[in-house]
Amino acid sequence: MYLDFFNLNKEPFSLTPDTDFFLNSDYFKDAFETLIIAINNGEGFIKVIGEVGTGKTLLCRKLLAYFSDKSITAYIPNPNISPKTLSIALARELNIKFPLSSSEYAIQLLISRRLMDHYNSNKKVILCIDEAQAMPDKTLECLRLLTNLETEKSKLLQVILFGQPELDDKLQSRHLRQLRQRVSFSFKLKRLDFNVLIDYLTHRLVTAGYTGGELFPSSSLKLLHIYSRGIPRLVNIITHKALMLCYGKGQHQISKAIMKQAISDTEDAYIDKTKKTSIPLIISTIIIGCSAIVYSLWVLK
Repeated sequence: MYLDFFNLNKEPFSLTPDTDFFLNSDYFKDAFETLIIAINNGEGFIKVIGEVGTGKTLLCRKLLAYFSDKSITAYIPNPNISPKTLSIALARELNIKFPLSSSEYAIQLLISRRLMDHYNSNKKVILCIDEAQAMPDKTLECLRLLTNLETEKSKLLQVILFGQPELDDKLQSRHLRQLRQRVSFSFKLKRLDFNVLIDYLTHRLVTAGYTGGELFPSSSLKLLHIYSRGIPRLVNIITHKALMLCYGKGQHQISKAIMKQAISDTEDAYIDKTKKTSIPLIISTIIIGCSAIVYSLWVLK
């Protein structure tokens, strides 16, 4: 709709996890490099935690693309499945053919043989699981058992779990302690700070072909950062709406008024008030403490 108006060759703030838009800054670079090092070191279980909309799926796709010509990769986007369905999904990702009537044991036997074949060909097998917090406990245990397949020197299957903080809560369960202890590397994605937000917006616009003037006055940027709370998905949603409003009004800059309108139309855009309670809390604590001291002195008199 607004692509020609802003001379763009594609939407800069689409929610599709397009790896062309991967920002190679400290924010994502640390996570990406940590994953590469862990995989190259042969770690069996790796975990990436991030709130909704912080870029887990994009990071996952970037990782899969990086290893696509170096290793055998498998991807399960919806892990809310039974143990047998997990085995079926992994077998299909590994291009294993089997009768539909095959038992779970038979499928796992085929998987182990295929993994050994790839090992003998000096190929790593990397399984990425998105939304891992949705995986049932029994399926997580099945996954752990699959990673028991190993030689004396290396794992035959490496697993990266991408999940929301609820995954950490799930792994604290006593009956999942064996899996929890298998996680050798863990990384937590943070929200965008103000400076990284500017880099993020600039990178996406340049990648989409933008060559025009300054789109965001400082007042608009501050509003965007406050109400998006630094969550990339919300940044994309709000900015996409702001660009549509600019197009509708024939304006080439996202004014503060336009940004406010885009924010008001975004249901999950709000101020994180929990970060603003610390100062009043400190002040009230000091007042109460001083009052107690004064009262004690009065009693002693």
